[in-house]
Amino acid sequence: MKNEKLNIMRHSVAHLLAAAVLEMFPESKLGTGPATDNGFFYDFLLPRPLVPEDLLILEKKMKKIKASKLTFQKLEKDIKEAKEFFKKIDQPFKLELIEKLKEQGEEKVSFYQNDKVFVDLCAGPHVDNMSQIGSFKLTHFSGVYWQGDAKNKQLTRIYGLAFANDKDMRVYEKMIEEAKKRDHRELGKKLDLFSFHEEGAGFPFWHGKGMILKNTLIDFWRKEHQKEGYQEISTPIILNQELWHKSGHYDNYKENMYFTNIDERDYAIKPMNCPGGILIFKTKQYSYKDLPLRIGELGLVHRHELSGVLHGLFRVRSFTQDDAHIYCSEEQIEKELMKVIRLNERIYKKFDFDFHVELSTRPKKSIGSDKIWNLAEKTLEKVIKSSGLDFEINPGDGAFYGPKLDFHLKDCLGRTWQCGTLQLDFSMPERFSLEYVGSDGQKHQPVMLHRTILGSLERFIGILLENTNGFLPFWLSPVQSHILPVAEVHQDFAVEILQKLKEKNIRANIISSENSLGKRIRETELQRVPLILIIGDKEKENKSITIRRPNQKRQEEMKVKDFISLAQKKNNSLENWD
Repeated sequence: MKNEKLNIMRHSVAHLLAAAVLEMFPESKLGTGPATDNGFFYDFLLPRPLVPEDLLILEKKMKKIKASKLTFQKLEKDIKEAKEFFKKIDQPFKLELIEKLKEQGEEKVSFYQNDKVFVDLCAGPHVDNMSQIGSFKLTHFSGVYWQGDAKNKQLTRIYGLAFANDKDMRVYEKMIEEAKKRDHRELGKKLDLFSFHEEGAGFPFWHGKGMILKNTLIDFWRKEHQKEGYQEISTPIILNQELWHKSGHYDNYKENMYFTNIDERDYAIKPMNCPGGILIFKTKQYSYKDLPLRIGELGLVHRHELSGVLHGLFRVRSFTQDDAHIYCSEEQIEKELMKVIRLNERIYKKFDFDFHVELSTRPKKSIGSDKIWNLAEKTLEKVIKSSGLDFEINPGDGAFYGPKLDFHLKDCLGRTWQCGTLQLDFSMPERFSLEYVGSDGQKHQPVMLHRTILGSLERFIGILLENTNGFLPFWLSPVQSHILPVAEVHQDFAVEILQKLKEKNIRANIISSENSLGKRIRETELQRVPLILIIGDKEKENKSITIRRPNQKRQEEMKVKDFISLAQKKNNSLENWD
C-alpha cells in the first residue's frame, strides 16, 4: 500500500477490533489482523456464530476504547517467554505463529500493548495512541480457515473500513455505491455474456455474446503482438509433476495447484505457462542471430482459490493469461524491457486507462543467488527510470524467480487493478540449462523476460465492464447495433440491411416491431448496444437509416452504404463511435 501512514493506522484499528472482541467474548482465540487496501480484518475463533447486530455492538465498544486514548507500546520477549505468555492466556494460534518464527531462526518476538488492556503478538508498527485513529466502520464477516488451509479450524473473519477522516470515508462509500451499480457479475447476466454455476464453482461459463467479446479482444491482442514480432504458441494444460519440481513451482506454488494421476504417473494442471514454453525453446539450437526471441501464448491456466475469495471474473479458478516470454542476451535486456513497457502503454491507451508502475523486489520464498537478484533489480530500476514513468518500490512482492514491474490500471471510480507484469528472470534458464550459440561460437545462457499486459483476460473484461458500465467501445461490443423497423412494412428493408452488415462483419440484430418503438429503444439502451438504427418510410425510400445513440435524443440520417463504410473503418481502426 502506497500510504504507509494510513496503512499503520488501519493495522492499529485491527488491534482495536481485537480488544473489543475480547471484551465481548473473553474466551475468543485470536488469529491475525492485517491492514488491507481500504481498511482491515481480524480472524477469530469465537464461542458462537456472529449475527449482523453483533457488528454494531462491537463498533460501539471500539469507539469507547478509542476515546480512552490508550497508547501503543512495543515490547520484546524471547521465544520461550513469548510461548509461556500465550500459553498462560490460552491463545493457541499465537503459539503456532511463534513456533514458525522460531523455525525461521528468530530468537525474539515483538508485542504491542495498550496500557495492559490488550496485548498482541505483532511486528508493528502502530500509531502512538488511539487518538490518532481516524474514521472506521465494521462492514461484514465471513468464515475462513486458519492459515487458509481447509484442514484447519474455521474462524470468523471480521472486516472493516478505515480512513484518515470522515470525509474520506464518505467519498469511499459513495464510490462503493457506484461500483455496485456497475457490478460486472450483474452486467454479465444482463448482457448475456457469462455465468457461474455450482457444478463448476469458480470456473466461468462463456455465452455466445461473451465469446464474441473475448475473441474480439484476442484478435486485437494478436494484431498488436504480430506488429512487435511475437510468435504465438500453445502448450498443454496438463504436464507431469517432475517438470513443476524442476521449474520451482512445486516448492513455491503447490498450494495453488491442481494435481492428477495418469498411467500411474503424477501430473499437474498448469498454473502458469512458462515451463511449457521452455520445453518448446529446447527443441532446437538457437544462435545469437535468432535473439531476441519473442514468444506469446494465450494459455488457459488453473489455480486453486479458496471458495471464500472467489469473485466473479475478478477471482476465478481458471483463466486465459496473455503470457509472453522473451529470450535474449544480457546485452539485449534493457532494449527488450523498454519495448515491453511501450507496448503496455500503447495497449492501455486503447482502452483509455491511466496506470502507475511498481517495482516489486525479492520475496522471502525465492530461487537464485543474491548476485542475480541484485543485478535483476538494478536493471529493472534503471530501465523504468529511463522510461520517464513514475514508479514506486513494492518490497518483497516479486515472483519467486525474479523481480518484476507491475502495472496498475486506474478506472473511472479511482480504483486500481494490477494487470500487467514484467519479470526479469536469470534463474529459470539456469534450472532448465537453456542455451544459445554466441558470436564467439560458444554456448551461452539466455535471459528470460516473463510478461503479461492484460493479465487474465477474464479479469480484464470484468474491469472493462465496470469501468464502462457495460458501454463497451463500438469495435469491442458483442452487438454493435440494433435495427428497429418502425412497422411491419419496414421489416423486409431491415432484413436487407442486416444481410449487408453481416457480409461486412458488422454485428447487428433486428428488433421486430411487436413492441412500440419507444419500448424497443429503451431495451436497446439497457442492453448497452452502441447504435440504434431506426427504419421507417423515409429511410426505406431514401435507402438510409436514422442513427441514434443510447441515452441521447440527437439523431442522424445516413445512407446505408455510408454507414457500412464508416462502421468498417471504426472496426478496422479499433475506434469508438463518436
